[in-house]
Amino acid sequence: MKWLILILGIASNASASVLIKMSMMAPRKFPSLGDPSGALTNWPFWLGLSLYGGAFLLYAAALARLPLNVAHPVLTAGAVATVALSSILVFREPFHWTTGAGIALVIAGVVLITARVA
Repeated sequence: MKWLILILGIASNASASVLIKMSMMAPRKFPSLGDPSGALTNWPFWLGLSLYGGAFLLYAAALARLPLNVAHPVLTAGAVATVALSSILVFREPFHWTTGAGIALVIAGVVLITARVA
C-alpha cells in the first residue's frame, strides 16, 4: 500500500505539471485579477493546482509509511522521469539521448537508495 500511495503521488504531481503547462499555452493565459473570467475558464490551471494539492497529501501519507530518505527521492525522481516522458508524448518536445540517459540514471539512483527498504 505504501508504494501505491507513492506511485499515485508521482502520477498526481506529473499530471499537475502537464496541466499547468497546458494552462499557459495559447489560447489560455495565466489567471489574473485583471481578467477574472479568463481565470475562471482556465480549467487546466485549476485541475493542475488541485492535483498538486492531492500530490502533497499523498506525499504526506507516504511519509507516514516510509522513511523520508526513501519517500522524497522516489517521489521527486519519479515525477522528473514521468514529466520528461510526458513532455515528449503530450507536447511533442524533443527527446535527446541525454534525456534518456538522465532518466535511466535517475531510476538507477532511486533503485540504489531504496534497495534495502521492503
